[in-house]
Amino acid sequence: MSKIDFQGWVAHQQTQFEGVLGQLLPSAEIAPQRLHEAMRYSVLDGGKRVRPLLAFAAGELSGADSARVNFAAAAVELIHAYSLVHDDMPCMDDDVLRRGKPTCHVAYDEATALLVGDALQSLAFQLLSEQRLSDDAERQLEMVKLLAVASGSRGMAGGQAIDLASVGKQLTLPELEQMHIHKTGALIRAAILLGAYCGQLDQPQMAKLDRYGKLIGLAFQVVDDVLDCEADTATLGKTAGKDADNDKPTYVSLLGLVGAREMAQRLHAEALENLADFGDSAQRLRDLADFIVFRKF
Repeated sequence: MSKIDFQGWVAHQQTQFEGVLGQLLPSAEIAPQRLHEAMRYSVLDGGKRVRPLLAFAAGELSGADSARVNFAAAAVELIHAYSLVHDDMPCMDDDVLRRGKPTCHVAYDEATALLVGDALQSLAFQLLSEQRLSDDAERQLEMVKLLAVASGSRGMAGGQAIDLASVGKQLTLPELEQMHIHKTGALIRAAILLGAYCGQLDQPQMAKLDRYGKLIGLAFQVVDDVLDCEADTATLGKTAGKDADNDKPTYVSLLGLVGAREMAQRLHAEALENLADFGDSAQRLRDLADFIVFRKF
């Protein structure tokens, strides 16, 4: 593990990864210029890059080549960015602010935003398939499948469908967890596993990382629900209080603020237990678990 402190590691990874994304996204000068400009607008200069950071941390743990992890992390981040563009559209959550700036459909138009999401998703799978991310072709094919499942009806898209269908309803805790295991957790788990797949870990080790990812993915959503109630729009970079205004079921509406905070702390503790056997090589993943739950670098 690098001796650089966590804040320094995060700053370094974020800066170098921004450059990676800038190179991988099509230039705004290439036709169709408006679409490419909107793609870059939606991906660059925003967000803390939590999913890529998790991929980098898992890559360090597995001894992966950082250049390979860059492509895996970019694929996950492009899927995440596409989901935000689509989720913010009037037919979904109808939001006007994302990462502190106007959402894509506001800055451009709805048709362009729809195409931006489509193009970002396609580019993600192009990266996973055209770059050598593993010396084992079968392992790389498994990586493509992993991201596809995490993004589709059994993952992120399915979770969003459940979310939209749940407006105005009171879900049980297992139902709420099931929704967010798909909507938020699937892509977080995929980021961790894709980073690890770029290196060498055995199946029991991968299972431990998968369990860590499931738990920290749920914790991420619990904390998001708390912040939606407590933080202001400027802090969040998106419209505060949107879930309550839209009558969406959340961990806060089900458990209350105190109960939701306690749940996040329980998930955090259990996630860290799954890293115990990895020793110091998992320190970055521990640090990221702390950030996800306590939201400070």
